[in-house]
Amino acid sequence: MYTVKELFPTLQGEGAHAGRAAVFCRFAGCNLWSGREEDRASAACQFCDTDFVGSDGDGGGKFETATQLADAIEVAWNSTSAGPQQRYVVFTGGEPLLQLDTALIEALHEKGFSVAIETNGTIKVPKGVDWVCVSPKAGSDLIVLQADEMKLVIPQVGHHSLETLLARFEKMDYRNRFLQAMDGPNLAQNSALAVRLCQKRPLWRLSVQTHKMIGIR
Repeated sequence: MYTVKELFPTLQGEGAHAGRAAVFCRFAGCNLWSGREEDRASAACQFCDTDFVGSDGDGGGKFETATQLADAIEVAWNSTSAGPQQRYVVFTGGEPLLQLDTALIEALHEKGFSVAIETNGTIKVPKGVDWVCVSPKAGSDLIVLQADEMKLVIPQVGHHSLETLLARFEKMDYRNRFLQAMDGPNLAQNSALAVRLCQKRPLWRLSVQTHKMIGIR
């Protein structure tokens, strides 16, 4: 059984694949926050701006088998009139690795999809995932120390020395490293900080939330 909050075709808005056509599959649930506002202050991740509770979003629902969910993802892709080439699905959340498993990965590979995930890096990644983006959360135990992409949202509560943190991550095996400004009332200030750090430490590139800029999900 897979519980999906929402499933929809869009463009990837952030990071190394920004602008790429994709189907987003947002799983319900997270291991760092319940999703309830009354729990936010005590959660390991306190800045999430995404609703990942339940299965009532567009395209959401409960899927009994991997085949059923893979079929729904294929329908979403075909709804954009895209052909069979370059099929791309991004699993996100919440935390997608609470639900993503080998059966679903294999079902999507059989349909020609490349499978990407956006994870907080606290759960082991199953074999077969084609693109792994890790977005670490301050105060959590990072166990995924090798991935295609790191996307670090800054600043977070608990980031006492960003330069020290960046130096630590630079020693890990990430093919791409991005800094992304924390959204909210301090976005301009946070963006200026991210720009300064990218200029000072050129192993890092700036990630902006282009989907918000152009008004898509």
